[in-house]
Amino acid sequence: MNKKAVVLLSGGVDSTTTLAIARSQGYACYALSFDYGQRHAVELKAAKRAAQALGAVEHILLKIDLRAFGGSALTSAIPVPKNRSTARMSQGIPVTYVPARNTIFLAFALAFAEVRKCGAIFIGVNALDYSGYPDCRPEFLRAFQRLSNLATKAGVEKTREVAVHAPLMHKSKAQIIRTALKLGVDLGLTLSCYDPDPRGRACGQCDSCLLRQTGFAEARAADPSRYKH
Repeated sequence: MNKKAVVLLSGGVDSTTTLAIARSQGYACYALSFDYGQRHAVELKAAKRAAQALGAVEHILLKIDLRAFGGSALTSAIPVPKNRSTARMSQGIPVTYVPARNTIFLAFALAFAEVRKCGAIFIGVNALDYSGYPDCRPEFLRAFQRLSNLATKAGVEKTREVAVHAPLMHKSKAQIIRTALKLGVDLGLTLSCYDPDPRGRACGQCDSCLLRQTGFAEARAADPSRYKH
């Protein structure tokens, strides 16, 4: 069977591992990345590297500007939190949450999937490390799954339904890293930082960097990321 999937690809560990998982399951992968005005837009270079290394059939970089709305430390002048404990990270919805971002991304992915006749969308969301993000929860993805089959021509005509897959949903960061290494992913291609410098070096202090460092330590693997500090 000809299996095709759209994979949302940011260039971080999670989305890159998700792309590797989709490929390992026999999908021809169509990668989709977004330049949405994020302060860490250097991640898009990592996404390009990952798409090439993991054999994406096509990689589209779509430009939208969520800075017009702001409301997040990633799309406005709000400072990125640094050096927070795991306990503090798990309290409430962090300022790095970009309003409705995954809803927006999945909507574009659904359109891409319908045009390319893909039967699946893969997204690297995780409910363990980012439990405060409302659009990373299983109930959100179940709701979007229902929407996807109501909102498309293929779904209404019953010619093809699009399944939404989140293979990392219940994995810890260490488990994700072990999965990536087992699949032969070069994690040196990835970038996980919310506040990197222009040279692409990670800050080493934001929530994303700290979770990455903890994950590599728990996985007993060397972190190949370049850090400023």
